[in-house]
Amino acid sequence: MSDTAEGLGMFQSVPGEYEAYQKASTSECPVSGMGAEFMPFSEEYLADPYAFFRRARAEEPVFFSAEMDAWVVMNYDDIVAIFQDPETYSAALARHPVTPLCPAAATLRDKLEITTEPSLVDEDPATHRDHRRIFGDAFTPKRLREIEPRIRAIVTRYIDRFIDDGEADLVKQMLYEVPALAIFIFLGASDEDAVKVKILGSKRALVNWGRPSDEEQVEMMAGMGEHWDFTKRLVDAALENPGDNYMGDMVRIYRDDPSKFTINYLYNVAFLMQFAGHETTTQASANGIKALLEDRGEWEAICANPDKMANAVEEILRIDSSIFAWRRIATRDTEIAGHQIMAGQKILLMLGSGSHDDAMFPGGAKFDHERRNAKRNLAFGHGAHFCMGAPLARLEMKIILEELTRRLPHMQLSPDQDWEYIPTLTFRGVQKLLVEWDVEKNPG
Repeated sequence: MSDTAEGLGMFQSVPGEYEAYQKASTSECPVSGMGAEFMPFSEEYLADPYAFFRRARAEEPVFFSAEMDAWVVMNYDDIVAIFQDPETYSAALARHPVTPLCPAAATLRDKLEITTEPSLVDEDPATHRDHRRIFGDAFTPKRLREIEPRIRAIVTRYIDRFIDDGEADLVKQMLYEVPALAIFIFLGASDEDAVKVKILGSKRALVNWGRPSDEEQVEMMAGMGEHWDFTKRLVDAALENPGDNYMGDMVRIYRDDPSKFTINYLYNVAFLMQFAGHETTTQASANGIKALLEDRGEWEAICANPDKMANAVEEILRIDSSIFAWRRIATRDTEIAGHQIMAGQKILLMLGSGSHDDAMFPGGAKFDHERRNAKRNLAFGHGAHFCMGAPLARLEMKIILEELTRRLPHMQLSPDQDWEYIPTLTFRGVQKLLVEWDVEKNPG
């Protein structure tokens, strides 16, 4: 098995890169007030990280966290500057697990025939540029137009199942499965496998970016092996018979010029997309609907003005993104806002804080569906590594909002519910979203 296995406790962007960068000693880094208070796995922080973000932007927008062994960056402009310099701030660390694998999970990993390698989110800049042109450019408006009616039909079908009940858990009854079905339509896979793959990948965010138990690590490792085998079958079927879909497009590109990427690289891209292409959309949609229903005036405004829906999606992505932090590692000695950063030191970019920065988004803590620059949010990153699946995610969220506001404009949050968030460093999403409505008010 390759030592570059994604999400398995190892990491390299190019051979030896991580080891070379890790020469820096962080033991002498100053731990200041905000650094000492930064506890990203505490219940208080997970429930509302934005209160901490506000203080940090005002008091200490760059600080060192001994807890995470990383420099933490809060301001929009500083985050954007780091994204725009991938030569200095490498993406190679992006998927490296926060918690090392336990011995049992490592033993299981070594038995699996998983040949993962850096792909798109954690490649070196030159390789990423070449691959991004191929795989990112294939997210064409034509492909999105083709699948839009099918996604809308899926959303409609799920709402049909609970609209006469007067209540629902939107995460469990719609948002958990719909994005998985949408990415499968895009890739050209069958619907019946979507939920299975969703379950197989459900713990990857926790194991990669959280503090999982040994049992959770072992469970995830077994699921990854099964998921990898499924992905290979999916790609191999497309190689044999390429369809009129994204995967078919990739196979045709490969056949025209096999020097552009390997079959194993195609396995890796498909493997990544099946996770990144739905888990983030599930969480972003849940967070956004919660934010809208907590501000009744905003919810009623988009119900009355469906033409504002696209910008409302951008504001959702800004106000409470599903990816609210991301990581980089310094390739050389550098400086961030006057702080000396040594080669090999880790950097934690607080995207959720940057997207609330009043210097870029006046009144950043307030939801505003008409915010003119909402699209400058950091939910999909920035620069060379801007998420190539953003158009699909935006389309899904727009359709979900359009259908819910059209059919359940009188929907409201169920009272006195507890908000449970996924306990990770980088992913944020409510695990249930209880809503209710008066069935007699349902539109005919």
